[in-house]
Amino acid sequence: MGQVLSMNLDGSDARPFTKAGEGLPYGFSVSPDHRRVAFHLASPQGYQVWTSNAEGGERKLVAAHPDHLYFGPTWSLDGEWLMFQDCLYKNDPGHEASDICVARADGSEFRVLTQGQAQWFAATYGNPTHRGSGSNMPAWTNDGEILFSRLLPESRVAWEYQADRPDTDHFNRDWKPERARGGTEICRLNPKDGLVRRLTQSKPPVWDFRASESPDGRLVAFCRCAVGEMPALWVLNTASGKVQLLTHGLNESGADQPRWLPNRKLKKP
Repeated sequence: MGQVLSMNLDGSDARPFTKAGEGLPYGFSVSPDHRRVAFHLASPQGYQVWTSNAEGGERKLVAAHPDHLYFGPTWSLDGEWLMFQDCLYKNDPGHEASDICVARADGSEFRVLTQGQAQWFAATYGNPTHRGSGSNMPAWTNDGEILFSRLLPESRVAWEYQADRPDTDHFNRDWKPERARGGTEICRLNPKDGLVRRLTQSKPPVWDFRASESPDGRLVAFCRCAVGEMPALWVLNTASGKVQLLTHGLNESGADQPRWLPNRKLKKP
């Protein structure tokens, strides 16, 4: 359980933003006009997506179902839509995969854009010496489409979730590389008509994830790794379709969670 408070930057005037005892709220996203906030709530009734005003009031339930894990709402750049993931967690306790959904901020016009749990959700990588994980999130593009990490048919990761034992470290998995197969590709999804366009591919297949478009739309940064590897940072040229390796990271830790800086000059240290 947890509770979120809002306060001034100096710590004064703390006020409840969420309700005590209702669950764990996180994954907050502020609308472009700063008037609404979206978040998911890990509640006794399951993971739900909510919106509220900037003070936590005027709540609207966007998505909730006891058999579904709704996760990670983010606003479109025009503030008209929320995108989030839908994991059928009762059949997938490791949260391996999900579908991508959109809805209005009040929960209306709810739509599931993909089928068959197409998005790689719980990204796991590395080996028993160096390993990593974390929720793999789809991302909006500048023109209102969606980048996501599409699972190839029958794909399976090397880190196998163990549902028959308690999850004490949020990595309840055993290393079974001999059972791994398939991979993922970065794809672009049009939420208006559901059309999907593949942006990356590899032979043999590898795992592409955490795609993020540059502010000018010319490039897409993403992570890539093969079975047993830590992720490396790659970049895709959207005009030519060519991909380029940027870095494997330092000290065998890999390179993860790429973010684009605002389009302004940086001061030298």
